[in-house]
Parts: sequence; C-alpha cells; structure tokens
Amino acid sequence: MAFRPDSRGMLRVWQLLLLVVILLIWHFATRNEQVAFFFGEPLKVAQRIWSWFFVERDIYIHLGVTLLETVLAFGIGTVAGLGVGLWLALSPFTSAVLDPYVKAANSMPRVILAPIFAVWFGLGIWSKVALAVTLVFFIVFFNVYQGVKEVSPVVLANARMLGANRQQLLRHVYLPSATSWVFSSLHTSVGLAFVGAVVGEYLGSARGVGYLILQAEGTFDINTVFAGIVVLTACALMLDWAVTVMEKRLMKWQPKSGETEKL
Repeated sequence: MAFRPDSRGMLRVWQLLLLVVILLIWHFATRNEQVAFFFGEPLKVAQRIWSWFFVERDIYIHLGVTLLETVLAFGIGTVAGLGVGLWLALSPFTSAVLDPYVKAANSMPRVILAPIFAVWFGLGIWSKVALAVTLVFFIVFFNVYQGVKEVSPVVLANARMLGANRQQLLRHVYLPSATSWVFSSLHTSVGLAFVGAVVGEYLGSARGVGYLILQAEGTFDINTVFAGIVVLTACALMLDWAVTVMEKRLMKWQPKSGETEKL
C-alpha cells in the first residue's frame, strides 16, 4: 500500500517515537555500570557533544578537517567514477581489455592502501582523501557503467534515425539513462567517503573527528567515542540530504511512484 503525502506527518511522529524508545532503552540499560562501560551513557554522550560545540568549542577545527576530506573525496571520486564509467561503457574494446584489472582493483581491500597513501602523500589531508576516493570511485563507476549499458536499443536507434551525433547521444540519451543510477550510488558513497576519511585519520593524523575518537579509545572513554559517532552520523545524514535535494532538482523529468501507479 502506497504512503499518501498527507500521512507523512504521522510517519515523522512514529520515527521520532522510535528514536525516543531507543534512547530510553539505552538510558535505562546503562544504569548498570558494566553495561555503561561498554555502551556509554546517552546523557554523558549528549554532554560531551554539547561541550564540544558550545563550551570548549574545540570540535570545529577537527570537524572541518574531516568534512573537507570527505567532500573532496566525494567530489573527486564521483567525477572520476562518472568519467571512467562513461568511457568504458562507450568503448567496448577498451572495457574488455581492462575488465580483469578493474575487477581485481575492486576486489582489493582498499583499507590496506592507507599506509601506502600515507607514504605517498604524507599525513596531511590528501592521504585521507586518496583512500576515500578509492571507496567512492568504484561505487559510482559500476553504477554509471551499468546505467549506460541499460540504455534501450530502441531509444538509441530512434535517436540515430533522427540524426543525433555522438555528442547528442551522450547528452540526451546516455547521461539521462545513467543519472538515476548515479544518484542511487551517491547515497551509498556519502557514507563511504566518511569511512575513508575517518580510517585515514585513525592510521595517522593530528586532527579530525577520527583522531578524537582514536584518542578517546586509548583512554577507554566510551562516551566520547559514541559522541564522535553521533557527530559523524549527523554530518553524513546532512550530506545525504543535500544529495537528495540535488537529485529532486535534476530528476524532475522522472515520474513519481504515485504518478506511475496512476498511469
């Protein structure tokens, strides 16, 4: 049964109620000291976040570094994945030659590249960006590649009959076909960009939210660890929301689910 627009308000209420229930369970469960040692206490986590942003105000420089690494990796990985995906999808011979190498690179656990990137680019932001790019790139690449391959032969034939050249086919046929696939990959890529940035900060950095979490782990400060996780999750949700807004603006031509059912 489809969800009606007038019921979205009730949906938000249920979502908030679920969040409240989870927080209450967490709060009462952690009144036990042993449980609190492993899972932290929600009130202390909230106090840590409040202190970071409004009392000590020392989170901003760390959060700024992590967000810069994430946004750079997200942008570079997306553009590179889009370009290479289109290139190989439209070049069957090159795609066939590079296929085993692409699969091998995708199968490699990219996290093991972090020490290599640290040697190549140093312990600054670019080693973290490079690691995160490798995570974002393949998600976007495979979605774009598949999106172009899924173009209907009938649509291509009709466009060619109307006199469309290669550039016009790319602009009016291939790119629109790949767009929906790209945006579906971007929602996943946001989280992976954060993963790459934070893992890079774990392995060597002096700034960043990952660095703060690592320092807290070293002193068994579980509340600060959870505070860092909450901050990173909130930032990831904000970036995902920005992707959703951009998707809605660029995908106006695509019918909504309700409109599709009516048709």
